[in-house]
Amino acid sequence: MMKILVVNCGSSSIKYQLFEMPQRTILGKGFVERIGEAGASLNHTARGETERRVVEAATHEQGLELVLRTLTEGEGKLLERIDEIAAVGHRVVHGADQFTGSVRITADVLAAIERQSHLAPLHNPPNLAGIRASQRALPRAAQVACFDTAFHATLPPVAYTYALPHMLCEQFRIRRYGFHGTSHRYVSGRAAQLLGVSPESVNLITCHLGNGCSMAAVQRGRSVDTTMGLTPLEGLVMGTRTGDLDPAILFYLGDNGYDIATLNRICNTKSGLIGISGLSNDLRTLGEKAASGDARARLAIDVFCYRVKKYIGAYVAVLGTVDAIVWTGGIAENGWQIRAQCCAGLPQLGIALDEQRNAEVVGREGEIQAAGSRVKLLVIPTDEEGVIAADTYELVQGGLNSEQDILL
Repeated sequence: MMKILVVNCGSSSIKYQLFEMPQRTILGKGFVERIGEAGASLNHTARGETERRVVEAATHEQGLELVLRTLTEGEGKLLERIDEIAAVGHRVVHGADQFTGSVRITADVLAAIERQSHLAPLHNPPNLAGIRASQRALPRAAQVACFDTAFHATLPPVAYTYALPHMLCEQFRIRRYGFHGTSHRYVSGRAAQLLGVSPESVNLITCHLGNGCSMAAVQRGRSVDTTMGLTPLEGLVMGTRTGDLDPAILFYLGDNGYDIATLNRICNTKSGLIGISGLSNDLRTLGEKAASGDARARLAIDVFCYRVKKYIGAYVAVLGTVDAIVWTGGIAENGWQIRAQCCAGLPQLGIALDEQRNAEVVGREGEIQAAGSRVKLLVIPTDEEGVIAADTYELVQGGLNSEQDILL
């Protein structure tokens, strides 16, 4: 048995889960939030009990130290010694075209991740901070990087190429990379299991809907198209991100006095659901407001669902035959009303929802299609941390070749 810590560092947070492998048993989990701010807090769950306390965490290193102390001290402790952790698996958002799988972290890997930071400035720098803090705190543990972009490394040129001058694309490595890869990978494999077939024999549309949203067309187990692009900004409407928009809008705003930094902030943190509604990036709040007659809240929900429905149609065209549509992520796993609206009016595509089954499947696995639906509709809670733990275990055990998955 091996204990593996999975770490996901955001700009001001650290999420963690402690696994016992190979059983994939979750021993405990939690998160530190508001790192670098007054009133930082730690939530820790172990043995069915959750504790929350205010902490001091000015940096990710201090945040990780708090996590490790929590795992080894107090009522919620899960380890007698910190060196029981044999390996740490890190979520890294952007691996560009250099990483096609998870890898053990070396100095060269760290340098490569840093080189991609300009492509994911909100994500890769905190990912790196978490890795470096973990290396210092756990010098004897193996460190593994698992990339959001890796699952989409199979995109064909027709799907990943932007219609810009070829020289620019080559010089600046501009192409569609895609994200949420560990989630799309997990639910694709799990869907094949539920359907009783091999991943290589099934075509899927996978919908990861949370504060960040993306969809993928999965053909015979391989991602062949996805909604996010060079960065996580493209595609679906998200909590605070624009998704698809005419790039000339940015030129127009630039001509009217908006600088690049401001435009970047608007597109990534002020747009999407919160931008349309002016109220919230949370669909639960928007649903309540829409039910009370708020027109902008209603419009935000309608635009969100319309964009999902439009990509369903596009990916039916890409795949030709679709065996199942998979719903995952916080919104899709719990928001049965959103699923219903996204699937409405699609009988010509062989997609028919059973209203009662759909309303009953909340936060758990289940089939929600009507009896006559040609396409299966599956709700599958994602398990990105479990995928990272499994990859980390295989690499540490020598089951994966870290050299074959990196192109430096």
